[in-house]
Amino acid sequence: MPPASLRPRLLPVIPLAILASTAASAQDPDPVVLGTIEVEAESDQGLVQDGYVPVSGRIGSKAETPFVEVPQSVSVITERQLDDRNPATLEEALGYVPGVRIGAYGLDPRYDAFWIRGFDATYNGIFQDNLRRFAAPTGIFRSEPYGLEAVEILKGPSSSLYGASTAGGLVNLVTKKPTEQPFRELELQVGSHERKQANLDLSGPANEKGTLLYRLTGVLRDSETQIDDYPDNRAYIAPAVTWKPSEDTTLTILGEYMDSKVGSTAHYVGGPDPESVTNEPEADPNFNDFTQEQYRIGYEFSHRFNDTFSFFSAARYAGLKNDQKYSARAYHGYYQSQLDTVATDNFLQANYDSGPVRHLSILGFAYSWADYEEDGIQVNTPWQGSTPDPVFVEHQKQHLYGLYAAHRIDYENWILNLGGRYDWLRAETTTPGVGGRTTTDQDEEEFSWRAALSYRTDWGLVPYVSYSTSFTPNIGTVVDGTPAKPTVADQKELGIKYELPDYNAFVTASLFEIEHKDGVVFDASSGVNEQVQEDLTSRGFEIEAVASLDNGLSFVGSYTYTDVEIDKGAQGTEGNTLNAIPRHSFSVYADYTIQAGTFRGLGAGAGVRYTGQSYGDDQNEITNDSRYFIDGAVHYELGNLAPALEGARFQVNGYNLLDKQSGLCASGYCGYRDEGRKVIASLRYRF
Repeated sequence: MPPASLRPRLLPVIPLAILASTAASAQDPDPVVLGTIEVEAESDQGLVQDGYVPVSGRIGSKAETPFVEVPQSVSVITERQLDDRNPATLEEALGYVPGVRIGAYGLDPRYDAFWIRGFDATYNGIFQDNLRRFAAPTGIFRSEPYGLEAVEILKGPSSSLYGASTAGGLVNLVTKKPTEQPFRELELQVGSHERKQANLDLSGPANEKGTLLYRLTGVLRDSETQIDDYPDNRAYIAPAVTWKPSEDTTLTILGEYMDSKVGSTAHYVGGPDPESVTNEPEADPNFNDFTQEQYRIGYEFSHRFNDTFSFFSAARYAGLKNDQKYSARAYHGYYQSQLDTVATDNFLQANYDSGPVRHLSILGFAYSWADYEEDGIQVNTPWQGSTPDPVFVEHQKQHLYGLYAAHRIDYENWILNLGGRYDWLRAETTTPGVGGRTTTDQDEEEFSWRAALSYRTDWGLVPYVSYSTSFTPNIGTVVDGTPAKPTVADQKELGIKYELPDYNAFVTASLFEIEHKDGVVFDASSGVNEQVQEDLTSRGFEIEAVASLDNGLSFVGSYTYTDVEIDKGAQGTEGNTLNAIPRHSFSVYADYTIQAGTFRGLGAGAGVRYTGQSYGDDQNEITNDSRYFIDGAVHYELGNLAPALEGARFQVNGYNLLDKQSGLCASGYCGYRDEGRKVIASLRYRF
């Protein structure tokens, strides 16, 4: 496999307190009675947003719940944030989320590589519409931000509800779904590196009664990148249909197809440290193509029997095929891989009272299946002449069954959440070996659980304490050729959430400790990107403030402290800090639109992202310097110029405006560079 190309001091948090104290737009401080939450999201899918502020959703509980009552740290990149920042990748969208580390591998359009609370979430941390999205060492689904209505980030282990997921948390991609009101949008983009993109989003009723709804989202992009002869091309289409025969029953069919082409090797010629990384691409431009097809089809079904019982069911088939030619000065190679997956989740929900006590009970069954196959060939030192390494073939089938239950009890202002889940893993892995292929069977079982206690004050303050565990089967093999062991973890979290009375503002802060056993990490110190397993402990603190004000100002700000210690790893690394994870990070983004007067509709946004020092290897012998990036935007509602232009919006977004580029080392490999300045201009028309 190719090298890992996927793969200052404490800043004051006073600015967050200042921002939080200036928020404006009313919030209801009264407790929300379970079973009466009114869903008003754009596509009626259980997520309620108010500008930059998330109000309620299903993440963290599976039932529609105010986020202030979810006993875990939750961040939401709302639709308004996506519109204002116009991220080109999921990684860019996550840039202002506390506890999430991006950019450790610099520019790499192949994947969205990120960590949550110090743990790699690229492979087991991405969900789509609350269903697990599988990934394999060389088979990772790509995400299209334009196809999303929001992105939800649930911090910490969540296996008691969601099964296999990263100990640090999970990212749930909320797909655009049909709307009851007609909606049409056309958008054209041009930008840096000869970027040209066209977007389409159409939705609304398909019949007079409004019982049949549709949505069609599409993207067509032709673009280069800052790496010579390294494209970032994409064709994406996502149709969806909703049948709603009554207010109690809804069935939505969701589809997607994406065809993309990028470069295969994204790193640069480097040396033993970040300062030695050059501007010269490592790859041979004549042998550096990575094409991928991916597709999905699935459904979401809900039915309300009465005031007490409701049933939810969702399932999705998703698959991908890729073809990769990679090259470097020391080797080149070729491989193909295919990943086919099925995921389904079904649960019965009950809302009921027993005297002064309110109850919410969930009983569910989940099943997932994955079939992954990879084959290829590698030639070492091709420019010096050599013979190919033997063809490598890896094939793995995985079945995961889960039974789970959750129960919430509300008594006066107290909220108790309990949950448990039992998972059964059955897997079969075939790998090449001396004398022929070797097949290894896995048979694992694990119980995961969560207990949390919250207290909702009458003035909007909600402190909580929680304990949760996780169980994560891993696809693929480790460096010795054996199947990767499942990862298990537990977390202790103490937090507080605050809805500012009479203001549309939300603040959350948390302390956590996660103990993590047999976690999969990557090691490229040998020049080859290899999976290894380590025991880790992560401790940290996070604080986030979001607000949208009546005066046209919206903002999100956060600070994160994370310390990840290696408890068991490669020789000489025990007690060290895990590579690529900075102790300190800080970010703030604000957007303001003029509300009245001659310049009504004119707006601008600005943000700063700070990443502290991190190690480039687990031996802690290489250090990456701290760095900061400035982003910005200007936008104007053209309808203020003339009525005929109503619905048109012109916008320019800039990423890393100061063009700060430095070398990076990660997983013991030095060959990465920060993505440089990128500017995208867009013209959008909604009608």
